[in-house]
Amino acid sequence: MSGLLVNKVIHRNSGWDPKRWKINDLSGLAQSLINKPLQEGSPISPAGLPLDDRDQPTNGAPSALPWRLDIAVQTPAHAALGDLLSYAGAEPLPPGTLVRVPLGRREVLGVVWNEPVSLEGTEPDMALKPVGAALDALAPLGEGWRDLVAFAARYYQRSIGEIALAALPPQLRDLSTAQLARRLKRKSAAGPVAQTAESSNPVALSAEQAAVLARIDEGTGTFLLAGSTGSGKTEVYLRCVADLLAREPEAQALVMVPEINLTPQLEARFKARFGDEAVVSLHSGMTNPQRLASWLAAHSGAARIVLGTRMAVFASIPALRLIVVDEEHDPSYKQQEGARYSARDLAVWRGQREKAKVILGSATPSLESWHQSRPAEGEDPGGRYVRLAMPSRIGAGELPAVRLVDMNLQPPKTVISGALLDAIGQRIARGEQSMIFLNRRGYAPVLACGDCGWKSECPHCSAYRVFHKIDRTLRCHHCGFTERVPRACPACGNPDIAPVGRGTERLEEHLAELFSSVKRPDGSAVRIARIDADSTKKQGALESQLAAVHAGEVDVLVGTQMIAKGHDFRRITLVAAVNPDGALFSSDFRAPERLFSLLMQSAGRAGRDAAYLAAQGATAEMWIQTHHAQHPLFMALRRHDYTAFAAQQLDERHAAGMPPFAFQALLRADAREQSVAQGFLNTAADQAESLPGADIVTRYPAVPLAIQRVANVERAQMLIESPSRAALQKLLAAWQPLLHELRRTPEGKGVIRWLIDVDPHSI
Repeated sequence: MSGLLVNKVIHRNSGWDPKRWKINDLSGLAQSLINKPLQEGSPISPAGLPLDDRDQPTNGAPSALPWRLDIAVQTPAHAALGDLLSYAGAEPLPPGTLVRVPLGRREVLGVVWNEPVSLEGTEPDMALKPVGAALDALAPLGEGWRDLVAFAARYYQRSIGEIALAALPPQLRDLSTAQLARRLKRKSAAGPVAQTAESSNPVALSAEQAAVLARIDEGTGTFLLAGSTGSGKTEVYLRCVADLLAREPEAQALVMVPEINLTPQLEARFKARFGDEAVVSLHSGMTNPQRLASWLAAHSGAARIVLGTRMAVFASIPALRLIVVDEEHDPSYKQQEGARYSARDLAVWRGQREKAKVILGSATPSLESWHQSRPAEGEDPGGRYVRLAMPSRIGAGELPAVRLVDMNLQPPKTVISGALLDAIGQRIARGEQSMIFLNRRGYAPVLACGDCGWKSECPHCSAYRVFHKIDRTLRCHHCGFTERVPRACPACGNPDIAPVGRGTERLEEHLAELFSSVKRPDGSAVRIARIDADSTKKQGALESQLAAVHAGEVDVLVGTQMIAKGHDFRRITLVAAVNPDGALFSSDFRAPERLFSLLMQSAGRAGRDAAYLAAQGATAEMWIQTHHAQHPLFMALRRHDYTAFAAQQLDERHAAGMPPFAFQALLRADAREQSVAQGFLNTAADQAESLPGADIVTRYPAVPLAIQRVANVERAQMLIESPSRAALQKLLAAWQPLLHELRRTPEGKGVIRWLIDVDPHSI
């Protein structure tokens, strides 16, 4: 192959001054990151990639095309090619235009990122490959969308092309110009939002809802809506969207939920209020054609309301004026693969950029959001968010009474206490529903031999394979390795191997045995249902199971966190958590926050319909079985006192210098050997000593992850922490080229991959 053109990527010093930003001022840092030139990794020619001989341009030959276009493409992270690649074009395509460009031996989709540069009268220092077809039937992606992508790339330490192309529908990357034009012709123009029966006669507002809506209407910026479960937060979202569309008929709104299973019921409510044509959904559970259709409707303005999970934060919504993030505390808003962004934080940033109002809603707000909404006090100017409270349930409904069962006083190996069994039985006899929460799917966490001590360890991971009785398999929930259950112990041949511990599948079976002799009011047998990731794999399974619960066809619902939040179950009067102690003493400092949130959200599923409770003569209850009944977390939960719990947790974090009073990132490395992964991280830490900001950024020694081996890959991590967000970002940006170089040295040999996780949710 003739001589390849080699491009050197120049990583310039960002010149950030940590003193320019307050510790909690993400917006100031965000604007600096956006204003920073996009050519931090200078635009380079794709001729620097391996090409076929016949594709090889003449070295140094001037391009015959008069324009240079800087294109964002999805380049491999390990290639260190920089953010943008330069191509030659026959015409000055506007920024945001989608184009086909050659990349190596492939043709890929790219986005024109900057204003075109004229090449006339200049002598180029390299030959540029020509741009292919432009998808000019589609309106260019707006400046606000490009700013969002650029900020996300800078802040989360990824390339612009990686974020931009991942944000586009997969099918769009494969369509030709003619195919796209045909798809667009089938789309009707945007029209006014339909007036439905429900929208013309909406439900009456409570005093708290009316006060919150008035504050949102007269204010700007970001609002934290701290409303208890059943307080009517969804109606507030609906009214805010309705008011927006009444003022600005062409405006658009984005409403986000943390999980796919919460989308159908929210979509049904919005379509009932605004009509089918005004609302589209965006989430990974949709087919590629469905995602493309929804994305095109949002991009064209035909869809006034976009509902979706975390991926929807990157949707192209040109007339965005309102963003709602429901259950904003949920960890699902943090992406755990690839670009590890927080959709909640990006929603707040996007609202600031687009001058759109942002509503963060939760009964148990994240401590970061709670801290950012603190009122001014003394010399403390307060947070950047406006805190709004709705502590009361709609109507005469009250929050469920919390009852603690001390399992130390129960007989050994008790799964469900006698008092709890009696309470569930009473609900069944009255035709009411109960919900049992256990955040562990499968039949049992492990299968074990009592003779030799063998356990069902995964041969590829440092974890146990979970026993799934329904299909008689041992399944690793980390790498997916699955085997049939052995007839006897593989180590000693003992046929008496037994499950240890309990998952939702085993709990469902146990409850069926306990209530086998109990009858419903109509004399039929008790019906027990299970909802978890295993029982809802088939298309439509979740919807049918939820419909059965809503119709009263289920007496006892068993499930994981999938059923613990967001669902409006009207007939459930009792909720029980049978084994919540595992998170009380976790090494992860966020574990108590997540446990309190999960239990309080679970409790919120009980007693949501005050009229139904009154008709039944029942009271709503939340039962918690624990070996630590005096723990402060459970004491706060009994009072439904999130404020006290948050104050206690924030005091502890302030004393320990943890978020939100400090800022963190993780540097992770994967290798075939643990020593190689840790060696890479520790060497990287040594090299970072000379980088700007290193004096106020702490780098802790590398350690294995909690599950240190997955799919025969050893994983290690290093925690990086600083009281200054700007200093942390400055060091991470300067560290990137050193990490790329270190990968090519003997210390980096054997490292499969490395990544940076900014603002990690699990450590």
